[in-house]
Amino acid sequence: MMERNTNLIAYCKTDQGLKRLSNQDICLANTTHHCFTVADGMGGAAGGEIASALFLEAVIEIFNNGEELPVTESRKKVESCFTLANEKIQSHIEINPAHAGMGCTAELMTVTDNIFIIGHVGDSRTYCFHNNTLTQLTKDHSLVQEQLEQGIISQEQANKCRYQNILLRAIGTETTIKADIVRGIISPGSTFLLCSDGLYNMVDSEEIISVLSFDAPLSLKTNMLIDMANDAGGNDNIAITLIQCTNDSTP
Repeated sequence: MMERNTNLIAYCKTDQGLKRLSNQDICLANTTHHCFTVADGMGGAAGGEIASALFLEAVIEIFNNGEELPVTESRKKVESCFTLANEKIQSHIEINPAHAGMGCTAELMTVTDNIFIIGHVGDSRTYCFHNNTLTQLTKDHSLVQEQLEQGIISQEQANKCRYQNILLRAIGTETTIKADIVRGIISPGSTFLLCSDGLYNMVDSEEIISVLSFDAPLSLKTNMLIDMANDAGGNDNIAITLIQCTNDSTP
């Protein structure tokens, strides 16, 4: 799905991958309503698919007026999406106890003036690509990341750890949720990549850079990244949202 306004071009797509029986990832790229997201469902069977769908439902409800707000209000709007999604998932579990334990990870980005605001929960990620450098803006809420920060394991061990999928925070798994908020100034020409772990676990940073630096439409770049993830094994669902800040002026 391609979206465009004066200073932003965005595209998003999900793919089932090669090993999963269903696609529990979702994505959204809406430049009119200033919201961009990916979510990765967890919980097995239909549970994960429902959880990510409920997150998307919450985002659409809160961003449906398309109004661009001051930075402080935009941050509250982003935080409200995670709170509402958490409530929706918890309510669903109350009615459907067989889905207990379901939830999702998510990235949600909005833009106001020349500022980006990102909400983050779980091990989906947001990157910024600028001047041929790929920077990870979010920190995984995972056991492996915690052990890495505490010096218990090395980066090499973290890359091979069997416990990479153990999350310390996810939407819907607790009665309340707190999203990490990341904000910064947008540089014209930057590209933001929101993705689920189905991409970055299969495609390394250098390969991602090689695609994002390529002079091509966002739709082609997205398809190239998905193809690379599947060529590497396609072990999981893949969700990608790309947002390009054009050079004509700063959003």
